[in-house]
Amino acid sequence: MVLLAAAVCTKAGKAIVSRQFVEMTRTRIEGLLAAFPKLMNTGKQHTFVETDSVRYVYQPLEKLYMVLITTKNSNILEDLETLRLFSRVIPEYCRVLEESEISDHCFDLIFAFDEIVALGYRENVNLAQIRTFTEMDSHEEKVFRAVRETQEREAKAEMRRKAKELQQARRDAERSGKKVSTYGGFGSAPGMTSMSSGSIITDTIVEPEKPKITPAAARQSGPSKALKLGAKGKEVDNFVDKLKSEGETIMPTSGKRGSDVSKALPPPVNVEGVHLRVEEKISLTCGRDGGLQNMELLGMVTLRVTDEKSGRIRLIINNNDNKGLQLQTHPNVDKKLFTTDSVIGLKNPEKSFPLNNDVGVLKWRLQTTDEALIPLTINCWPSESATGCDVNIEYELQEESLELNDVVISIPVPSGVGAPLIGDLDGEYKHDSRRNILEWCLPVIDANNKTGSMEFSIAGQPNDFFPIAVTFVSKRNYCDIQVTKATLVDGDTSVRFSSEISFLVDKYEIL
Repeated sequence: MVLLAAAVCTKAGKAIVSRQFVEMTRTRIEGLLAAFPKLMNTGKQHTFVETDSVRYVYQPLEKLYMVLITTKNSNILEDLETLRLFSRVIPEYCRVLEESEISDHCFDLIFAFDEIVALGYRENVNLAQIRTFTEMDSHEEKVFRAVRETQEREAKAEMRRKAKELQQARRDAERSGKKVSTYGGFGSAPGMTSMSSGSIITDTIVEPEKPKITPAAARQSGPSKALKLGAKGKEVDNFVDKLKSEGETIMPTSGKRGSDVSKALPPPVNVEGVHLRVEEKISLTCGRDGGLQNMELLGMVTLRVTDEKSGRIRLIINNNDNKGLQLQTHPNVDKKLFTTDSVIGLKNPEKSFPLNNDVGVLKWRLQTTDEALIPLTINCWPSESATGCDVNIEYELQEESLELNDVVISIPVPSGVGAPLIGDLDGEYKHDSRRNILEWCLPVIDANNKTGSMEFSIAGQPNDFFPIAVTFVSKRNYCDIQVTKATLVDGDTSVRFSSEISFLVDKYEIL
């Protein structure tokens, strides 16, 4: 396929945002989009219309249209698949599908469009990869910034040390009665005394003494190696050591903010020669006034075989899910066997699974906007009062089969107004004054503890308490997919296996 342009336009054909993937003038693209609504009214197809030179593949987005302009000889099936990916990208950046919202996030959309198509041809990417690419999280940049901040602090410390040496030298000279040279050549008066010169230096250079910094070893001459590959860990360790020497408390991190890092369950103690890991991650975005904007759940069954005798096995899957999952097996797995008997086995039964390697044999995906499928609902009701805001926040576990552990509901609070005054509370709370976050902590949420609430008061406006972020871990998966048995290919003899189940949060926000 050759994709000429991707655009979001109104029903009248007005372009809101357009990205051309081949050389094309603005007048040309505006003319094509202006002609699109007229062609659509007379066309017989509801997914695409054609002219003598181009084809329009489109999808309605409430009051707008997502339109792809392609050549007439492109593959319509690939065009439709690409169109669906474009349509899924837009809600990632726009909370509502309106002209003003699209305009506000036009550059974010263009960057995302560039990840989907390059030079008119579709790239092999999915929504999660697009999100990762557009975040542009650079470890090298973080290391460079850390090194630069360290150099700046060292330069300031050296400046203070030199100023103190000059001041001490002038005091020693005054005691011995020697004449002290002053800073000349800048319009200073001839009669300026050594005392006035010393006071000028003290006022302009000397700062209040801060905790001393351990002087760094002298660097060798040569080009800077701040961005040299292989030196990242050492530079970061040096930076952390310097922060510790200044009295800062350093918490371990993996490169993301604490609220963004998914918690992980401890690994199982007893691991058999055949070990299975069933892992699910959820990404959910809700509106503060209700309504599920997007919910995506990704799951995977990973097999690890460490016993050579158990390499040629089959897994019996029990799938009791009724939420409308999309299941996909590994390319080397016999799809017909899985479809008919819910059994995972290799296409070639003579081969064995790789030893001492994690192999993803089955994965599934659920994407929905059905509010009934939200596992844990969060309602926040801030109301203005004479002294600020009274906030009532409550949770409800809708999926009663789950047991959520280490639940943390993080509510942003205004800075500089002190700690919130806590009223009724289920569970515990922590106020992080440095990050301006109020954390509501609940050890367990299950069917016996399915609802709870917290009330607090603090100065601020209702918008100050959003977005709310939620993290949790669970040893029960959301989608009822279980591995019930493992057998050898020869003889159907049962094989002992161990398993671990985890349900984690990738993103869970109430905007």
